Amino acid sequence: MFTTVEAVLQADGALRFLEPVRLQGTQHVLVTFTQALDEAVSGAALSEASLAADWLRDEEDAAWAHLPALASAAGGAPGA
Repeated sequence: MFTTVEAVLQADGALRFLEPVRLQGTQHVLVTFTQALDEAVSGAALSEASLAADWLRDEEDAAWAHLPALASAAGGAPGA
């Protein structure tokens, strides 16, 4: 069973729980960062420039050109 608790990961690597936690032995944890990490090392930030080179090509526009027609046929834009 999974249990979710809020904690703060300190700069020195120490994990400080914001509520009491009782552990029985060693536990495996998953860490989700809720604030953006340094943009300079963010995977999305690093890949944006290289992906933009592909996104801005005429061939890319042609490949996606059919989507507005599909949205119209379905009664509007997706999510509208």
